Amino acid sequence: MIEGVERFPLEVFSDERGWFCELRRESALPKPMVQTNVSFSRAGVVRGLHYHERGQDDLFSCLHGMARVVVLDRESGETFTEDIGDENPVAIYIPGRHGHGFEALTDVLFCYHVTEEYDPAAPDEHTIPWNDPRVAHLWKSTEPILSARDADAAS
Repeated sequence: MIEGVERFPLEVFSDERGWFCELRRESALPKPMVQTNVSFSRAGVVRGLHYHERGQDDLFSCLHGMARVVVLDRESGETFTEDIGDENPVAIYIPGRHGHGFEALTDVLFCYHVTEEYDPAAPDEHTIPWNDPRVAHLWKSTEPILSARDADAAS
């Protein structure tokens, strides 16, 4: 496993009303989380890869659907991937120095807790093309739906 990446299996308690799951326990994490973001992505969307030079770490979880998490150690080239969500309730902690992103394998509701607040005046968001040769083979899609920024990085 890539240095600093941690898996947190999530225990889901279900009954006739639905389900409950503890998503984050601050005492179990290497650094405290200060902001939580939620995104909805249609099947086939790839968000990333991104990395943060100033130390923002992420805790990824898929709240609904299935997503493929991809992590790239930018120094060693080592990769990590895992499909998380309905069929595999796991949260993945990712040190921000590593390239990281996810692919929506189905329509997904995705949650990521972060250790730094986003600063629109000085964003700490750097891009690695989704089709970088070190990770291109890890995605399910060969023609993903991308943001303009991620598409520019890939061209």
